[in-house]
Amino acid sequence: MGFRAAAGRLRSIGDAVIIRHTLFSLPFALSAVLLETGGRPPLGKLAWILLAAASARNAANAFNRIADREIDAANPRTAGRHLPSGRLSARSLAVFAAAMTALLVLSAAMLNLLCVALLPVAAILVFGYSYSKRFTWLCHYWLGVACSAATMGAFLGIAGRFEPRFFVLAGAVALWVAGFDILYAMQDIEIDRSQGLRSVPARFGPLLARLAAAASHAIAVALLAAAVLFWPLGPAWLAGVAATAALLAAEHLVALGGTERHVRIAAYGINEIVPLVVLAALAIDLYLI
Repeated sequence: MGFRAAAGRLRSIGDAVIIRHTLFSLPFALSAVLLETGGRPPLGKLAWILLAAASARNAANAFNRIADREIDAANPRTAGRHLPSGRLSARSLAVFAAAMTALLVLSAAMLNLLCVALLPVAAILVFGYSYSKRFTWLCHYWLGVACSAATMGAFLGIAGRFEPRFFVLAGAVALWVAGFDILYAMQDIEIDRSQGLRSVPARFGPLLARLAAAASHAIAVALLAAAVLFWPLGPAWLAGVAATAALLAAEHLVALGGTERHVRIAAYGINEIVPLVVLAALAIDLYLI
């Protein structure tokens, strides 16, 4: 395979796994490191933690595309994705997922024994999510917990042990992700029902689904605010929490538009900003105030 062909294949893989959405994981993982080190992280550990978070996220998304290729092909909204349309082979994504998994294992090994011991749990979370929608409408919360594993893993990479305070930030991440995933699933209520797939919108309908998403986000914001009880945070953090609440409220208002464009802006566009707002607020508190 020539250089151009290889570069094109890599671009296609990056598009298929939406690699830019690594932004969902890295800022919260970095926030966990900064919180636990008082803003003075050991650079070596920081690098391995960020590599672990990025590789786990991309391995999971590649695997999800493979597991869902037949479901995607039957859904007009997703039939144009790389695997159903034939633009990319399942083998290419499988090789990419394996490479990302190898990086995750290496990163965990470079951190501590607890991170290595928890790799099977991480595998169940991140790879099991791809099948959860086949048997439970709680799949959104499974996804949230899987995504929050990057935050928890960052804490464990630094501390080498569990502490109750770690669950505050990890819980906020889990509920934040679950909330916007419920909104995203609003697009596929009928197709999910016809394929026998489970989701909160398909099980309970649009109104209760919106309420569940709003409740998840409200609790997520409350947990972010509660972080001041466990770490020495100040006004910038609270301002960041307030900005996060405003962004999430805007997300729900935008999602009311109901079109694919509205849902994409709400579930993806706005939520790419949220982790950066939280990280910026933390950095201001740690380094400027």
